[in-house]
Amino acid sequence: MSKILLKNAKVVNENSIFETDVLLEGDFISRIDRDITDSQAKVIDLNGDLLLPGIIDDQVHFREPGLTHKGTIATESRAAIAGGITTFMEQPNTNPQTTTIEKLEEKMAIAAKDSFANYSFLFGGTNDNLEELKRLDKNACSGVKLFLGSSTGNMLVDNEAVLEKIFSNTEMVISAHCEDEGTIRANLAKYQEMYGDNIPIELHPIIRSAEACYLSSSKAIALAKRTGARLHVFHVSTGIETELFTNVIPLEEKKITAEVCIHHLWFSDEDYAQKGTLIKWNPAVKTKADREKLWEALLDDRIDVVATDHAPHTLEEKDNPYTKAPSGGPLVQHALLAMLQKESEGMITLEKMVEKMCHNPAKLFDIDRRGFIKEGYYADLVQVDRNSQNEVKKANILYKCGWSPFEGVTFGSKVVRTFVNGLLAYDNGIFATQKNAKRLTFNR
Repeated sequence: MSKILLKNAKVVNENSIFETDVLLEGDFISRIDRDITDSQAKVIDLNGDLLLPGIIDDQVHFREPGLTHKGTIATESRAAIAGGITTFMEQPNTNPQTTTIEKLEEKMAIAAKDSFANYSFLFGGTNDNLEELKRLDKNACSGVKLFLGSSTGNMLVDNEAVLEKIFSNTEMVISAHCEDEGTIRANLAKYQEMYGDNIPIELHPIIRSAEACYLSSSKAIALAKRTGARLHVFHVSTGIETELFTNVIPLEEKKITAEVCIHHLWFSDEDYAQKGTLIKWNPAVKTKADREKLWEALLDDRIDVVATDHAPHTLEEKDNPYTKAPSGGPLVQHALLAMLQKESEGMITLEKMVEKMCHNPAKLFDIDRRGFIKEGYYADLVQVDRNSQNEVKKANILYKCGWSPFEGVTFGSKVVRTFVNGLLAYDNGIFATQKNAKRLTFNR
C-alpha cells in the first residue's frame, strides 16, 4: 500500500486552522499529527501552504453523452482537479437525458473509465417518469434534479400533479432549478417584439427576472413543506429569495437548503457591457444589490453551499444573437481561486469557505467519508499556495471549450497539488498517468 507523508501543512478543517503533518495510506488519511515520521512514506513538504479538503461541487454539466463538442467527463473533470475540485455531481440534461436507471448507469460507466475526479450524477425528474423514479435506490446516486423553469435541455416539469407526486415519493434530495416559466415567456415575448432576436444582453436579468425566480422558489418551498420532501434550491440568484431560507437550525436538521454559484457571487449586471453572452447564465446574473444579499445570506448560513453550475458552450455558440446564444459557462478550474480571492479581499474567511465548499455538500448529500480532513476519511486534498500570481489566459485554460469568463483576471493563489483518494492526481501542472476516482457512496 502506497504511503505519502505531507509535512508542514496548514490545515483548514471544521472551523479551525492548524499546522500539522498528514499521513496518507492507500485511499485514506491514516494519521493527522505533529512531527510524523514514516520511513516507508514518500515525503512532500508543503512548507506552510494551505491544505484543504477536496472541493465537492454539487452542480456541474460535463455534457457527456451527446454534447461532447462542448466538454466530456474526461476533459472537464481534468480541469476540475486542476482547480482543486475532487468530487462532482453531474446534471441530467445530456443527450440522451438521464431520466432512466439505465441511462444513469451508462453515465456511471463512462465516469468509471474516464473521470479524474470522484463522481455521482443526478437523476432527472420529468412529467412522465415517476414510476422509474420510484424504482431508484436512494443510495444509487446523489439525488433527483427538477427543472421548474426551462433551461438547457428542455426538461421542464410543469405538471403540478406530477410535481406533488415526485415530492411525495422520494427520500432523496430534490435539487431544483427554480424560475417561473410563464413570467419568462411573457417577458421574452415583449422584448422580442421590440428587438427581434437581437435583444440587448443587458435585458437578460429583466427577462429572467427576480420575480420569476422568487415565484418558482417560493412555490417549490411551499410544496416541500406540505409534502415533507427534502428540497435543495440550486443557484439562488436574487436578494429576495434569500428571505425564504433559515439559519435558526443546523444544516443536519434542515429539510430545505440553498446553493449559490460562483458567478452570482462574482459578477453583476454591470459586467454585461464587457462580457456579453459569456456571462449569460440561467438564472441570470442580477444586480449588485442582489449580489450583496447573496453574500449576506451565505455568511449568515441561510445559504448552505457554494457550487459552480459549470456548463460549457463553444465560443461559436456563445457568439450568437441573444435568443440563440445558450446560457452557461465553464467554471470548475477557477471556482476555488475565485473564492480564495474573495477571502483575500475580506469577504469570507477560509474556515467559512471550506464549510460551504467541502463540509456542507458532504453533509447535505450524506456522502460517505468525504469533505473533511479526518483520520479514516478518503484522502481528497488540495494544496494551495496563497502567494502566487496566477493570470487566467487562453494558454492555461483546460476546458474543452477553450475559454473562461475569468480571462484576464489575475488571482493571488494557485492550486499546487490535488490528491484524489490518496493519489497525487495533479502536481504543479502535471497530471498523473493513472486515475483513482471513485463513484460516490452515501450514508442514507
